[in-house]
This record gives sequence, structure tokens and C-alpha cells, in this order.
Amino acid sequence: MSAADELTAYEGARPARTGDTVLETQGMAPIPEDSRYGGIWRMFTVWFTPNMEISGIFIGTLAVTFGLGFGLGLVAIVLGIVLGTLPVAILCTWGPKTGTGQLPLARMPFGKSVVLPAVVQWFSTIGWIALTALFGAQAAHLLLHIPFWAGALLVLACEGVISIYGYELVHQVEKWGALVMIALFLVLTVRIFQHHVALPHDTVSGGALIGAFVLMVTVALSGAISWASYASDYSRYMKPSSSTLGVFGYTMAGMVLSYVWVMTIGLAAASIVANQTAAGVSSLMGGGLLSGLALVAIMFASIVSSAMNDYSGALALQTLGARVKRPLISAAVVVVAFAAIMWINGGDTSTRFENVLLFVGYWLSPFSAVVMIDWLYSRGRYRPSLLRSALAFRNLASGWPALVAFVVGFGAMVPFMNTSIVVGPVASALHGADIAFYVGFAVAAVLYYVLRRIAPRPAPAPVEAAGE
Repeated sequence: MSAADELTAYEGARPARTGDTVLETQGMAPIPEDSRYGGIWRMFTVWFTPNMEISGIFIGTLAVTFGLGFGLGLVAIVLGIVLGTLPVAILCTWGPKTGTGQLPLARMPFGKSVVLPAVVQWFSTIGWIALTALFGAQAAHLLLHIPFWAGALLVLACEGVISIYGYELVHQVEKWGALVMIALFLVLTVRIFQHHVALPHDTVSGGALIGAFVLMVTVALSGAISWASYASDYSRYMKPSSSTLGVFGYTMAGMVLSYVWVMTIGLAAASIVANQTAAGVSSLMGGGLLSGLALVAIMFASIVSSAMNDYSGALALQTLGARVKRPLISAAVVVVAFAAIMWINGGDTSTRFENVLLFVGYWLSPFSAVVMIDWLYSRGRYRPSLLRSALAFRNLASGWPALVAFVVGFGAMVPFMNTSIVVGPVASALHGADIAFYVGFAVAAVLYYVLRRIAPRPAPAPVEAAGE
């Protein structure tokens, strides 16, 4: 079977223009240049709306849990979000240049060893769906007076429909949802100040205060960088002529504005929303119509955020070589995610939330380092004229330099981690400061740069296959 025939299994119907919500059966195969469309402004709405949801508020409350007051907590949140958003915005610019999703592009440096990050990515999407849909399920329970499990099924069914229909419907929902979420969160912000919420003060000092600050930066960073392995999935249909600076800027603006907004609400109103987030937000709205609208918005935000996780998870599973149509994979995710939601909700929600949040993000640090170094020093291999053939599994090298750098980079992070499951000795010595993300990125970047110079370079992709 030729390389071109191999990728044919991942081709199918695709949207042809903005607003064309055809059932997309296109999978991980690159999008042809003559099928590209869409303006760069879409990068704002697609990265703004999914983050205007209640898990962000929950993350903001963690600053108070760690002992930070409003001032230092806000600085930590902003710093962490900016650091975490940078790799997402950079990787998002690769979509127009390659027409290819993020995990499929990882076949270039990882070769056949892409199986490991692809499996981790698929399970990470399950974790993120569980985190975001959890609050939507709570909102459905409160609004519709149905059991929690029924609320979870309702949210998952809705996100499944969006994910199954694919790329264009995701963009359309995020576009119109941006207007809805801006309106709601403006009202919510006003209501918080009307309640005269007492802003939190630092409850720790000295080394413990520094440790808490660094830990909060890391937690905020982990929320933002979690989109890194999805980035080009939502820009791959854009024209190659799309402004790189524009794609980068709109992505940064959408993510930073949304995350800072919702996390600041959580930080300011931690005493009200720390335990039952959906109920806490409903209470803040004062009951009646506004509370009902708040619960609807919580459900909506959970649905659209989960849909993006589901869509990207399907592309990740295809990256393994699974020749299953993307909509079928998206549908299967709903079943697995339901079990994950029930697990998180069945115990100490706060602790389990924090643990899942960090663990689904840690691996993205060495992963981002590897793919960025490969792009920087092997950019010629990513030319669209060669990419189709180069991505075929049969043409991939072993990818051992990337695999070694990825695994060693992650291993180097463990002593610096701080979760309720793993508290590394270095993190403990640093009063709980978690600097694992930075260590993992640096180790993986340096190691991959060295190893890729030692490893034999892969042969150029056959030109005749690239044009088919």
C-alpha cells in the first residue's frame, strides 16, 4: 500500500466554507490547500469561549486554598496563564502552514514512537472532559432537578453531537457562545461586587508564601498549556497565507482574557464558590431568572469545552494508526468520559480535581519542547508538498531521540512535582513550590536537540506521493 493510500483512510467529507456545518468525516490527513478557508479572528473566539467555564473559577479558588491573598494570587494567575498560553499560540500558527492537526504533526519528530504521546493525549482528553463536564452535570442537576448522573449524560450527549459534526460546528458554537458568555460573566462580575465579597488575604508567610505563589503559577499554567496538544487542530483549515502574527495574537488574546477573567472571579469569591461551584455561582446570581441563566451558561460552557477535547482526542487516536472514522471515535469517548466524571464526583472533588488538572498537563511540557525544537531545526520537512507522504506511518523513522527526550524530560519533573499523590523531594524542600513544568521543558529541549544531531536523518519523503 502506498503512503497516499494509507492516509486516504483518514480523509472524508469536510466543510468548504464558513458556516458549512456538514458532518465532517475528515480525520488526521492534511487539509489540501484548495480546501482552506476562514478568517484569523476565529482564533479569538475558538480559544475564548471554551475557557469561560466554571472549572476556571474553581482553579482561581485554589490560590486561596494555598494561602495567597488577592494581590499575589492575581499576579500568580496572570503570570501562569501567559506562560501557559505562549506555546499554544505558537503551535496554533502551524495549522495554516501545514493543514495538519497537532498530534498528527507529532509523527514528524516522534516517528513510530508517537504511540506514547498519542495514547497519553487520548487519556488526557478524557480527563479534561471529566473536569469540565463535571460542573455542567452539577448545573443540570440543580436546574432540571434530575440526578447528577443524568445531568452528566445530558452534557456528554450534547458535546458528543458537536464533536461528531466536527470542525466547522465547533467554530460556529464557539463564535456565538462568545457573545453569550461575555454577557453572562459581565453580570456575574457585577453581582460579585454587589455582594461586597471580602477579598482574601495572605495566610502564609516567608518560604511558605513563595512556595504557594510558585505553585499557583504552575496550576494556572497547567490549565492554559493543556490546549498545546490541540492547537493546530482548530487552525488547520485556514489558508496558508493567513497572518502568522495575527493567528498568534488572536490566540493569545482569547486565552489570556478568558482565563484571567474567570480565575479572578474564583479568587475574589473563593469563600462562596470554593466547595459547590455550580451552586455557589447560582447563589451569587441571587436566585430567580438570573440563577437559571447562570446554570444554563455553566452547562453550555461545559458542553463546548468538552466538545473540543473530544474532537482532538479522536485525532490523537487516529495518530496511533487506528483506521476508525473520527466521528465514531468521538462517540466512543462519551462512554469513557462518563465513568471518569462519576469517579471525580464520588470522592474529595477538590483534591481529585487538582490532581487530574496537574497530571493531564505535566506531560505537555516535554512534549511541547520536542515538537518545537524539531520545527525550529527541521522546518523544511514540514513543507505541505512533502508532508502528506512524510506523515504516513510506513515512512516514519523509529523516533527514538524524541521518545528518549520525552520520557527523560518527564522523569526529570517528578522530584519537582507537588500533588496530593506525588510530592517530590525538591518541591518539598521548596515549601511546596512546583517548578516541574520548567524543568521538564528545559531537559527535554536540550536532550532532544543533542540526540537529533546524533541520530540518522530520515530520508526525504517521496515527491510523487506528496502530490497525490
